[in-house]
Amino acid sequence: MVNYKHYTYRVTWSEEDGEYVALCAEFPSLSTLAEAPADALKNMLELVKEVVKDMATNDEIIPEPIAEKDYSGKFMVRIPPEQHRHIATEAAEQGISLNRYVSSKLT
Repeated sequence: MVNYKHYTYRVTWSEEDGEYVALCAEFPSLSTLAEAPADALKNMLELVKEVVKDMATNDEIIPEPIAEKDYSGKFMVRIPPEQHRHIATEAAEQGISLNRYVSSKLT
């Protein structure tokens, strides 16, 4: 069974709600609110734990934690031809590969 503690959690202030909201990247439809950030996170952990348990009971596909996924380091991005030409030119002018140029822009 998936370890619910390995999911990606975030706690942020919600001006609209006047409380802290906890979120889980792997379960974007879930959120919890609390007056203290630690309480919001604690509540979210419990909620995700119950959701994962329920999904397992019902033989549903449980999302894999982002932290446990293997990434190749490659992904495809489609951009307009003019933009492709522009960044290829900039990379050439800097004497580096297009891949290295784009990678440096992403970091």
